[in-house]
Amino acid sequence: MKKYRFLILAIVVIVFAGLTMLLWRPLVSFASNPEILRVWMQDLGIWGILIFGIFNFLQVVFAVIPGGPFELAAGYILGVVPGTLLCDITMTISSVVVFLLVRKFGIRFVELFVSRRQIENMGFLKDNQKVQSVLFFIFLLPGTPKDVVTYLAGLTNLSLKSWIFICFVGRFPAILLTALGGSALGNAKYGIVAVVIVVFAVAYLAGMRLYRKLDG
Repeated sequence: MKKYRFLILAIVVIVFAGLTMLLWRPLVSFASNPEILRVWMQDLGIWGILIFGIFNFLQVVFAVIPGGPFELAAGYILGVVPGTLLCDITMTISSVVVFLLVRKFGIRFVELFVSRRQIENMGFLKDNQKVQSVLFFIFLLPGTPKDVVTYLAGLTNLSLKSWIFICFVGRFPAILLTALGGSALGNAKYGIVAVVIVVFAVAYLAGMRLYRKLDG
């Protein structure tokens, strides 16, 4: 049984690595040029939205691709509410996939994407009584290492139901704020963009402070 488990793990890793090498530059390039992406998505219609959702899904799985540009682009292209929901749903699904893979393969799978030092720095996740509230605040505030935490959550005693709640509800405010900024940018409402930047900066500093406090 272990033989097949390692074989499956190897296949998963090869697929992830191949997709990373193939899609890294296109993913970042698309997200960094929302106007080009908007034209491309309009030409493809519903398929464009589906492909964008897949791209957003992959950026969470890869853990090294920043999600902010995708959320900004989603608000710019689709509007605040559709862009927020698309990003939140796809990012929650990808986080659940990672969570289940970690539950299946354990820390060996985590170490393929997260360094030993990063794992050791997340020692506060070992507190089973506080892990749910700690994870929620990590996802609620920007400036915290959500991608790393996504891989480590599967090693905790957290239930799948709680993880889905944390991913969807916890991420929602930051995604909404970023999508709002993207929508305002697309409609040349620079006053709203400025307010979003200030609010996001304050929340980012709060997130950094929370993480440093947890990190000891």
